[in-house]
Amino acid sequence: MNWRALIGVVLLAAAIFSAWSAWDQRKKEAPTLAETDRSDYVMYDFEMVALDKQGKESVSLRAPEMHREPADETYRITTPLFLVPNAEGQHWHVTSQTGWVSAKGDELRLLKDVKGVSPSAMERPSSFETQRLNIFPQKNLAVTDQVVRMSQPGATLTGRGFETNLETGQYTLKSQVRTRYEPNSR
Repeated sequence: MNWRALIGVVLLAAAIFSAWSAWDQRKKEAPTLAETDRSDYVMYDFEMVALDKQGKESVSLRAPEMHREPADETYRITTPLFLVPNAEGQHWHVTSQTGWVSAKGDELRLLKDVKGVSPSAMERPSSFETQRLNIFPQKNLAVTDQVVRMSQPGATLTGRGFETNLETGQYTLKSQVRTRYEPNSR
């Protein structure tokens, strides 16, 4: 065998190996930005105030940690406290273990051990507990399809499904409603 034939065989083997390697690499897709668990940025121990189109406070948020997701520009929040103003500028206090805010800030999702307390200056102050709550600040609306326990002076209500107008304080329990009246002690 002469040296030219030997070089030809080596080059042919190298070409076959290169083609196979390129073909094998083509099967593996590069990880996309959504597949990474990295946030664009993280905020710690912050307070944020969102304004509506008229420049009035729409909702305030306090939390120890918030991550912005680069794929859909949403936010994941640890133990958030949302302060949602009513018509008089007094705030509902709504807390949970975790939260999520849409990219445009028009939807808030609170998950796990959600608790809400109405402004104390309301005629009938109330509080509620549930496991999931969606708040739409621009509509002054909070809704859930979960079981809700609501307390007011003299009464405790439970039901499945809940909707409340955060501006007026009016609420609706959708189904399986039970009421327990507690007499005032005099």
